[in-house]
Amino acid sequence: MSETTGTIRETFWLRRPGLVLSVVVLVCVLLAAFFPGLFTGQDPLSGVPADKLQPPSPHHPFGTDQLGRDLFSRVAHGAALSLKATALAVAVGLVVGSGLGLLAGYAGGLLDDALMRVADVLLAIPNLLLSLALVTALGFGTVKVAIAVGVTSVASFARIMRSEVLRVREATYVEAARSAGARRGSVLLRHVLPGASGPVLVLAAVEFGTVVLAVSSLSFLGYGAEPPTPEWGSLVSGGRNYLATAWWLTTLPGLTIAATVLAANRISRALDGELNEERAESR
Repeated sequence: MSETTGTIRETFWLRRPGLVLSVVVLVCVLLAAFFPGLFTGQDPLSGVPADKLQPPSPHHPFGTDQLGRDLFSRVAHGAALSLKATALAVAVGLVVGSGLGLLAGYAGGLLDDALMRVADVLLAIPNLLLSLALVTALGFGTVKVAIAVGVTSVASFARIMRSEVLRVREATYVEAARSAGARRGSVLLRHVLPGASGPVLVLAAVEFGTVVLAVSSLSFLGYGAEPPTPEWGSLVSGGRNYLATAWWLTTLPGLTIAATVLAANRISRALDGELNEERAESR
């Protein structure tokens, strides 16, 4: 039995080389975010003026910037701020949105209508515009950018959670728990929430790539960390004036962002496919 299972898993991975590559890319990015020293030993904040604007080479894989700083080191260390901001933004959307959706779907009535109308208003506003308005009100900084971006995804999480709660609350095991005299809070947390959380977690994986772009966009516009702290969006922005002579300053950090987003989206699609297959089998 174990040999058969191992063969099936091996075939699964061999048939999805894109998924394997996506996992490798995302793991490398996460390692760079928490352990940048694994990839580079150079200081991202200090440079050698004599080495400024050098093209990519074995010693400087991503070249150097206008101050002679190693760009690969800055990208690796910049992953920490960018991905931690992304994680915080997804957590804000997941926790707040799921809480509101859980409450709206289970309570119903006027509370459900009021919360969903608020969600409709948030969904009607373009995410970037809403993020800009919020970060302007909150102030500059990586944490405030993350909170602003997280608020823009609250409505999506609330909608998905509400729809799942409406489905799960009519399930037989939930009715049995109510009939047994379980308290409403206990039914909600022990029975409804676990049954409704699958699609919401998949949405969190989907939102990861979108949030990376949103955080990088606000950093590009100057709302993120102050220089010389490296952040992916600010690295792309800082190289705009050197596009004609030093293309690597914007291209290579931009490709890093693109690779991270594409990898996250590929993994989220795989998770979504697995969830749909499980649902089909359960029916």
